Amino acid sequence: MILKTLTISSSLALLLISAAQANVVVRFSEGAPKDRFTISNQGKCALKNLTVDLDLSQSQGKLIFDVTGAGAGVEVFQPFEVTEGQLKLASGTSVKDGDSGMSLAIKSLNPGQRVIFTIDVDDTIPAGALGMIRVAGSEIKGGMVTLKQGDKKSGSAAFSSDSLAVIPL
Repeated sequence: MILKTLTISSSLALLLISAAQANVVVRFSEGAPKDRFTISNQGKCALKNLTVDLDLSQSQGKLIFDVTGAGAGVEVFQPFEVTEGQLKLASGTSVKDGDSGMSLAIKSLNPGQRVIFTIDVDDTIPAGALGMIRVAGSEIKGGMVTLKQGDKKSGSAAFSSDSLAVIPL
């Protein structure tokens, strides 16, 4: 009887813990002329004072941001632009042409809410899957997303070949 009670209590505790968890999902979408990153809170808890660090230096396509016409990118370029939600570059940071990383600040992200920004992303491998100006999901694979709440690291995840990074919190 005691073992049965412990098993039920343990199961209930695990259920409560998993119900309180949140996932932040970052999706990359190849587009012309702008590529899009969508950051969404798919959990049940509001998230506050987030910093999202994108690091594409370890991606299979050695991806870079192409934000000017006179830099490391190929042909079309697009600057960083917020298209949905309250998102900005983190204080004191900017995206320079040829950068492979950026830091973003999100004041709050409620359950089910998302923020979106556009920018041009190019690979730096001449024999890339779609050429240097288009990025396939396999080329973003390995790029990292790190999430911080305040000064505390909350989690990180690598992009998969389906252009998703899922960060369990």
